[in-house]
Amino acid sequence: MISSRVNSKLCSPKQVAQFGRVLAPYHQVQLSALGSSVRLRAVGGAHQVPCSYYPSPRHFSSTSVAQLRDFFPAKETAYIRQTPPAWPHHGYTEEEMVSVVPEHRPPNTVGDWLAWKLVRMCRWATDIATGIRPKQQVDKKNPTTATSAEQPLTEAQWLVRFIFLESIAGVPGMVAGMLRHLGSLRRLKRDNGWIETLLEESYNERMHLLTFMKMSEPGWFMKTMIMGAQGVFFNALFVSYLISPKITHRFVGYLEEEAVHTYTRCIREIEQGDLPKWSAPNFRIPELAVGYWHMPEGKRTMKDLILYIRADEAVHRSVNHTLSNLNQNEDPNPFVSDYKADADGHMHRVNPHLKPTGYERSEVIG
Repeated sequence: MISSRVNSKLCSPKQVAQFGRVLAPYHQVQLSALGSSVRLRAVGGAHQVPCSYYPSPRHFSSTSVAQLRDFFPAKETAYIRQTPPAWPHHGYTEEEMVSVVPEHRPPNTVGDWLAWKLVRMCRWATDIATGIRPKQQVDKKNPTTATSAEQPLTEAQWLVRFIFLESIAGVPGMVAGMLRHLGSLRRLKRDNGWIETLLEESYNERMHLLTFMKMSEPGWFMKTMIMGAQGVFFNALFVSYLISPKITHRFVGYLEEEAVHTYTRCIREIEQGDLPKWSAPNFRIPELAVGYWHMPEGKRTMKDLILYIRADEAVHRSVNHTLSNLNQNEDPNPFVSDYKADADGHMHRVNPHLKPTGYERSEVIG
């Protein structure tokens, strides 16, 4: 079980005076998970949480207080000012972001059923690993669409969950893109646009992780968990994509359904006032996120950030469900294709926001 507490040493005047500027933008969140001692430091701008806010006294980190630092500081070089994103974000309208809702595509085949059950098992393991208590569980009869629970999660629990999930969420797109790239070279054939979309998805998921890493500093226990999970996940996906890309894309589609559910619940709890630190007027999201999503002035709250990330996950959900419906060896990627002028119901490109459960092959290929 995970609990959280601000270290009492950070709250003493003597410590504040001693560390001064180093500790100003930080507060230390302590968690305990699976009976092991680990620590996460959350960074959220100038807002500080009172010492009494967190109930548990257990520690959760391998990094000493004096070593708190900024993740990914700008590296000065003689000539290079900065490196822009390899895949600049295309942005969303307000309508596209707020219209995203949790959806579930019912399994129709044995492969769909297998993919769905594997995702449910992963969700169960993640809930245990991130310390979700029984009262914090949603309706088990509608686990992918229900977002209300008897007890909300804390900011610390959300950060642990986000970092753990995003650290492995970038794996499927990279594995699929890599294997399709190698297949294209091996078969001496074009890939028809799949590789770029899959690699961009992986890059986008990594940007989610980097954003949350700007807000926290995982300790050795979480890093060990992430290494183990990534190792298992990468090799499992590698083998499964070789065996059945169709089932693997369905699995990722269901995984993204869970991501949309997770972020929708977080938004709901922010709106209800259950996460006061993230609702504080002087809470600042990382500049990394502002630049990547091109977030406008006045739309840079934690809720706005989660809206952007949820919209990304909704796109991945639709894309993977759609790719699972296609002929894996021959069909072009409909999300980067230009359509014929007489294509029924299409203008230029397919919009993934319009089909949460994915497009059927007959809708996008004909």
